[in-house]
Amino acid sequence: MADIAVLIESDDRGVKAANFGVLTAARTGGGNALTALVLNGGGDEYKDTLQKYGVGHIIDIAFDGADPRLHPDLQARALVDTMQQFGLHTLLGLSSSRGKDLLARVAAMLDAPLALDCVDLDHDQRRVTKSHFSGKTMAAIGLSGEYFICGMRPNAIEPREDPCKAEVILYASPVIDTGQMKIKEIKKAESGAVELTEANIIITGGRPMESAQNFSILHECAGELGAAVGASRAAVDAGFAPHSMQVGQTGKTVSPRLYIGCGISGSVQHFAGMKTSKIIVAINTDNDAPIFNKCNYGIVGDLFEVVPVLTEVLREATPAGIED
Repeated sequence: MADIAVLIESDDRGVKAANFGVLTAARTGGGNALTALVLNGGGDEYKDTLQKYGVGHIIDIAFDGADPRLHPDLQARALVDTMQQFGLHTLLGLSSSRGKDLLARVAAMLDAPLALDCVDLDHDQRRVTKSHFSGKTMAAIGLSGEYFICGMRPNAIEPREDPCKAEVILYASPVIDTGQMKIKEIKKAESGAVELTEANIIITGGRPMESAQNFSILHECAGELGAAVGASRAAVDAGFAPHSMQVGQTGKTVSPRLYIGCGISGSVQHFAGMKTSKIIVAINTDNDAPIFNKCNYGIVGDLFEVVPVLTEVLREATPAGIED
């Protein structure tokens, strides 16, 4: 049995759903005691949600003199202090932009090995699984040392509930702000309201989108689906979308439950960034496009005809129907 800490990420809507897969991974093997680490004072607010996924303790970390959201170095030192005070030697989190930043800082401060973008892990063997060579092979990597720090690829693990009763612990960390770093502004990506790497549903456009303005039909459909919008490298190179929206080997790696590729040919480089999607739907006029050999469902048709029809059908559907 291990006492495993999980760094919980949240936004203005509450606990991010991508955390639930990490909590499920933390329970792998059974018998592990889960401790959630919260940095934004939401311990009591998140209690009902987190205890559904086996969290027995929630440590609500506070410190004086600074807004933790604007001081990543202070957040990392508070996490290290909390781990040492409560005897926590394993820390898991999301391989999101924030998670990668904080987990790397924590690992550096603890002089500990770090594995990011993992798709599976084995606590007993202290081993993680990562994809390599554009997703063509999977590698099992062992981590040694006093601390085990790992970032999981969002949505790589299917969430499973394991209800229990959680206790909220308020902890005032004595760390202080050194003033060496402060975030002045956060600019949200243009992929939509949902962060691309954490989205459960993604709709992506390729070079056949023809212009940046035409991406509006994807954003409109994404609004009905609660999805994020992505782009292929070809679309980005053509100036139709910013690099922050790029999915693929040289862009972002995603693992949504549903991936809809519009005008995506299915190149090896693009497939490397989305091959772990649970369901892949392809829309393309070329019935010989490689994507049709890799998708679950394919539509041979013009995306400018198919996507608006899909959007209209979604508008008429009930929210419950969409969720199903």
